[in-house]
Amino acid sequence: MSLRIFNSQTKKKEEFLPLHEGKVGIYVCGITAYDVCHVGHARSAVVFDVITRYLRYRGYDVTYVKNFTDVDDKIIEKAQREKKGIAEISERYIREHDEDMAALGVARPTVTPRATEHIDGMIRLVAALIEKGLAYAVDGDVYYAVEKFPGYGKLSGRDLEDMLAGARIDVNDRKRNPYDFSLWKASKEGEPWWESPWGHGRPGWHLECSVMSQRYLGDTFDIHGGGEDLIFPHHENEIAQSEGATGRPLARYWVHNGFVRVNSEKMSKSLGNFFTIRDILKQYHPEVLRLFMLQSHYRSPVDFSDAALNDARQGMDRFYSTLKTIADLLAAGTGRAVSAGATSDKDWALTNHLQSLRERFTEAMDDDFNTARAIGCLFDTVRLLNASFTGKKVETSPAVLEQTGKILRDLGSVLGLLVEDPDPYLRLDREREAVKRGLAVAEIERLIADRRAAREAKEWQRADEIRKDLAAQGVILKDSPAATTWMIA
Repeated sequence: MSLRIFNSQTKKKEEFLPLHEGKVGIYVCGITAYDVCHVGHARSAVVFDVITRYLRYRGYDVTYVKNFTDVDDKIIEKAQREKKGIAEISERYIREHDEDMAALGVARPTVTPRATEHIDGMIRLVAALIEKGLAYAVDGDVYYAVEKFPGYGKLSGRDLEDMLAGARIDVNDRKRNPYDFSLWKASKEGEPWWESPWGHGRPGWHLECSVMSQRYLGDTFDIHGGGEDLIFPHHENEIAQSEGATGRPLARYWVHNGFVRVNSEKMSKSLGNFFTIRDILKQYHPEVLRLFMLQSHYRSPVDFSDAALNDARQGMDRFYSTLKTIADLLAAGTGRAVSAGATSDKDWALTNHLQSLRERFTEAMDDDFNTARAIGCLFDTVRLLNASFTGKKVETSPAVLEQTGKILRDLGSVLGLLVEDPDPYLRLDREREAVKRGLAVAEIERLIADRRAAREAKEWQRADEIRKDLAAQGVILKDSPAATTWMIA
């Protein structure tokens, strides 16, 4: 089966055929560096991180470009409020963005260009558009004449009569058409500026991505991505600028992720309903946040809540508990940990499952990067393995145990999951959750030791009482052939 991608422009899944065999160019619109990143930013970052990881897993040489907007109205406003330069403001938030992405396990893109590094290219593009009759200057401002570009609206599916709604433009009598958008803005007093043929000014927001994608990926490249809120006007305007200048298609495939929602509304700073990445990572492991996002298809909205994050936490606990059990059994050795029944029907069932697991995982991801189905394949593996444990009896051979752990790790890493050691992951998760509930870790572990001693002494009633007392506090015990572990429900 070949990889198929839903193209936002054609509104259908299409076979992925890169422009150059074996190579893929991706451009994704990054943050405007005026504030810390929230969970909505995290979703886009994780989605395109996984897309890039998967393409590399499939053997492609990927060039992934993700920009920073470091000159913009919001940055200027913040700089003026704090009485600082825009470079200081943008540098602060780019640094904090990078820290958040590293904490979230998002690999650094191949290139991370900044708008201010490409002003000369933007000026050349504006001049080319004016020369082609697609743009016009008015007293130091330059506007794109949308009526001059026949394909305007082909990405969003709008026609010119619908364009005004939601557009990031100020309607004024300087424009020939109220739908025209800014390419170059004459500088106001106290604002940063660059020299241009139209006077001191700065670029419009849409302009930078056309220039930077062309600079690093060429006039036409494979995948252009971002959040679905960028379809109009930002990506629509990019198409007008780039294709108007070059006469060539900008991107072969347009990929857009759905919103993170809170109470059915898009998470955003403007609505004041956002949660920062760093605040969430104080409460949950980064892989929990990644799993929360990847359990839904990237084009679907995800509803953000503590309940959803706790479900994802329990899912990651199941994964890591399984990896720990595998490690403990292998460390114990076949003579002690694995019974003579290691070649049982359950062992054969798991062996057969593993033989097709990579194929089923790949089929899921080839279907428009269906991470939800891919994760389901991994959970199926965990369930099948755990079914082979009956009390202290293990019906899985050491070779199959080792193979199971390796394939879970390999495929999990494609999603940015299961990259930690199980012991520190589980210990940190338990401690974090216990603190939330006001429980003492030392007391929990003392009670588990007491229960273990009671079981060894065959005091079954006492052992059962301890289990029930812990369960009443939300502490769930799991007995495996290797050890007893615990988690917070």
